[in-house]
Amino acid sequence: MELRLQHSLLRPWRRGDERSLERHANNRKIWMNVRDHFPHPYTHTDAVRWVEHASTRLSDTVFAIIVNGEAAGSIGLIAKDDVYRKSMEIGYWLGEEHWGRGIVSEAVGAVTRYGFEQFDIVRIYADIFEWNTASARVLEKNGYRCEARLQRAVVKDGIITDALLYAITL
Repeated sequence: MELRLQHSLLRPWRRGDERSLERHANNRKIWMNVRDHFPHPYTHTDAVRWVEHASTRLSDTVFAIIVNGEAAGSIGLIAKDDVYRKSMEIGYWLGEEHWGRGIVSEAVGAVTRYGFEQFDIVRIYADIFEWNTASARVLEKNGYRCEARLQRAVVKDGIITDALLYAITL
């Protein structure tokens, strides 16, 4: 699957993306807005492991965001199970040098449409840290609504903070 957008290309991760992934992902500002399983510092070994994992196991749900010919970020959907089996979670990040250009907004819209078209789901959601106002704007631009503030629900870098739950439904 490839989605050609105005500002980027979304495609599965593949060998050769490791160096640009390492360069863009090794950024504390990105790490502060993602879950702790995303390493910091982000090493070449981390990039090799991620590309191997994503390219072999997640190729239909997690995509590299290609900007100017290089993997500058990632966006994907995570299928839920059990009573949440009609839902997917969306997650994304983009290298800092590309922030503020509408790339993530466009990618979130495209992956949201893709999710509803390709999977038997009725809901896509994201939870973000309360300080991540840029991500809140991206979600709102794409029709996601803030459904809840989960008070003191997450810990990031030793800081206990609220999580905001955004969702879009069919």
